[in-house]
Amino acid sequence: MTFPDTSPAEINRLMQEAWQAFPLFRNTTLKQRADLMRAIAHALEAAGDELIHIAMQETNLPEARLRNERARTMFQLTSYAEACEAGHWLEARIDTANAEKGDVDVRKLQVAIGPVVVFGASNFPFAYSTAGGDTASALAAGCPVIVKAHPAHAETSERVAQAIVSAVAAAGLPAGVFAHVHGAGFETGKALVTHPYTRAVGFTGSYGGGKALFDWANQRKVPIPVFAEMGSINPVFLLPDKLEISAKELAAQLAGSITLGTGQFCTNPGLILGIEGEGLDLFIKELGAAIEKAAPGTMLHPGIAKAYGEKRSAALGQSDVATIAVSAARPGENQGVPTIASATAEAFFNNPLLHQEVFGPYSLVIRCRNAEELVKAAMLLEGQLTTSLMATEEDIAQFPALVDAVQDICGRLILNGVPTGVRVSLAMQHGGPFPATTDSRFTSVGADGIKRWVRPLAYQSWLDAALPDALKNSNPLGIWRMVNNLLTRDGI
Repeated sequence: MTFPDTSPAEINRLMQEAWQAFPLFRNTTLKQRADLMRAIAHALEAAGDELIHIAMQETNLPEARLRNERARTMFQLTSYAEACEAGHWLEARIDTANAEKGDVDVRKLQVAIGPVVVFGASNFPFAYSTAGGDTASALAAGCPVIVKAHPAHAETSERVAQAIVSAVAAAGLPAGVFAHVHGAGFETGKALVTHPYTRAVGFTGSYGGGKALFDWANQRKVPIPVFAEMGSINPVFLLPDKLEISAKELAAQLAGSITLGTGQFCTNPGLILGIEGEGLDLFIKELGAAIEKAAPGTMLHPGIAKAYGEKRSAALGQSDVATIAVSAARPGENQGVPTIASATAEAFFNNPLLHQEVFGPYSLVIRCRNAEELVKAAMLLEGQLTTSLMATEEDIAQFPALVDAVQDICGRLILNGVPTGVRVSLAMQHGGPFPATTDSRFTSVGADGIKRWVRPLAYQSWLDAALPDALKNSNPLGIWRMVNNLLTRDGI
């Protein structure tokens, strides 16, 4: 099902409603916001099989995957509800007055930034779209949300939006707390990002799309933050001792990760690096055999399938790239073909195209002659969401320069694991240096994701009765606070 683009006049009306709703919504209690998110989670569950079947038709994703993703989305909503009520994200700080030193009373907390525009992701119709992590975390912060549906699953997005609108109304909140728009062209996105009432943007998608939003936001009279999660090839470094012990097991593990979901994850391992030797040779042989047995999969939509085909062909067409293995099965229409290629480290150093993401079931193996080339390759890489080391304790001790280098390029450093699969937890960091994201200081997964949509506000010498509850002497919220440099839940 297709939907007409939301008109500029309608976008303006919705943004005005969001702006008018903002003062009331930011002053709701933490419990009110948490209850709203729990209600949205219940509404997603109540949407039942019909919602799953609509998503299946639009995305080509299998039923089991979509059911799991909806469950993850519901968990995200409830976890953000719990985080909202716990209040850690408020970062309440209190330094009481000291007459002897002449110090005034100063108290600080994080406050909502304003209406947030969220762009739905093509590859996650639930978890990173209309009711996904960006929306949930912004609502937790007290920010109204305007979602632009991804055209690849517009009806799914519309159905989820209807559930959210109903939950907002049932909570007695103004309609401007949540809005939903459609637009297949860039005009809709630009209108949302450049609207004077927009205060921040959340995006998951391609580098080109995210960078365009980032540029528009910074060209405004008043620039705003854009939290865009973009491209990442998620390098995996295979160290010698681990390869000698576990080459076959590593090949099977990585083959599964490369082909999972037809490679359509932002954490897909698109680059594998190791030092030449019998261990790497065996790994490549086993990985190739596994890829030949892997079946092509239907990609999310024709645009992604076309882009994968073009980028895959461009990579394999390089004179310094050798094709190692391709799925033996004949692909159907809009299907991604599992593929493994190989190149030398010298080729990787001299050919920037080999550094680029090929979004789909593809990975490039880089053969390094020695440890120095392995470290040099790591230092040449741009920002990544993840970096993985397949290593023993001996490897870690033998490669300190590599361990040091990879910490500069990623947001999540993995030992003996694959990057696909992102746990929703407080300690998770889903973000990384540019161009993986536009701001490596923040995460789009876990409770700390709320911090993207707030700013600090200090109150100096204020009457206790007029302070926000989080800063009052009695601590009516019962949250943890830093009081005169001591962490406590006690009142003052």
